Amino acid sequence: MKLLTFRSEGVARIGAYADGLAVDLHTAFTALLESKGKLRARQIAEAYIPNDMNGFLEGGKESMEYAKEAVDYALKVKTDKERRLVFPAEEVKLEAPVPKPGKMICVGHNYKEHILEMKRELPPYPVVFAKFANTVIGPQDDIPFLPISEQLDYEGEFAFVIGKRARNVSQKDALDYVAGYTIVNDVTYRDIQRRTLQWLQGKSVDGTAPMGPWLVTGDELTDPSGLEMVVTVNGEERQHTNTANLVFTVPYLVEFLSNLMTLEPGDVILTGTPGGVGFARDPQVFLKDGDVVRIEIDKIGALENKVKKTTEVIV
Repeated sequence: MKLLTFRSEGVARIGAYADGLAVDLHTAFTALLESKGKLRARQIAEAYIPNDMNGFLEGGKESMEYAKEAVDYALKVKTDKERRLVFPAEEVKLEAPVPKPGKMICVGHNYKEHILEMKRELPPYPVVFAKFANTVIGPQDDIPFLPISEQLDYEGEFAFVIGKRARNVSQKDALDYVAGYTIVNDVTYRDIQRRTLQWLQGKSVDGTAPMGPWLVTGDELTDPSGLEMVVTVNGEERQHTNTANLVFTVPYLVEFLSNLMTLEPGDVILTGTPGGVGFARDPQVFLKDGDVVRIEIDKIGALENKVKKTTEVIV
C-alpha cells in the first residue's frame, strides 16, 4: 500500500493511494464494519484505524490487514450512506505521511561520495543527529526560505518509518520492524549548521523536512537496497546515487539505533544524502526563491517542493 495523510474540507485523514484516488481509511473501515452488521463499528474503527498515522502504525500488522480490506471495499462502493470513502487525488491536499513523528533520527556521512566531497573519512559508526516534528512539511508545501541565512541547501534522502516498538533488534529481524519507506529533503542552513561542532541548529529550523508523497509499505517494497535516487533543482541533476551505496544499510541502522534507544511506531529515520549538495560544489550553489527541488526514488515516487522566501512558516 501507499499510505497517505491528506486533508479534505479542512479535515486531516489517513488514507491509501490507489488508482488516482485517496481512500479515507478510517471512514472506509467504519463503513465496511457496518456493512457486516458489526456493533460498535465506530469504536472498532477508531481502535484499529484511527485518523492519525502514528496511532494507525501502533496497530501493527493487524491494522495493516484491516486497511487493505477497507481499500478494497472503498474502491467498490465509493460512497456509503452519503459518506465519501474515496477522493480524487487532485482534489485533496497531501500532507507529510507522518506529520508528527515522535523521533526523527538522521544519519550523516552515509554515502561514500558525500563523505569524500565533504573531505571527511569513512566513519566506523553512524554519525547520528536529530530533526524534530516542527521541521515536517508536506509534498505540496513550499520550503520556507527564512531571512536567517542565505545558505539554504538541499539533501535528498531515502527514509524509513518504524512500524512496531524496537529494542535490541538484530539485523536479521530488522525489516520486520519497518512499516515502510518514504522520501525526505533534509533542507539545511549551511552556515548555521557549521557555526558550531553540533549540526542541530542548521537542521532544526521550521519547515526544513519536506516529506512524502506517501509511505510505501514494506510488503510492497520488500528490499530497500538497489533503489536509484535522483535529485534535481529546476530540472538540473544535482545528486544521483543508489541505496546499494549506503555505508550503513537499513537493517544495520535498525540494529544500531535500537541498541541505543527504543524505537517507536511512527519514528522516521533518514538514511543520509549522497554527493552533490550545493555547499560542496565549486562554486557553491545554494537554493534561491522560486527554485524547485525534486527527489525521485525507485518504487516510491517523487517529492517536489518549491522554495519560497518568507518571514514566517504556515503550519
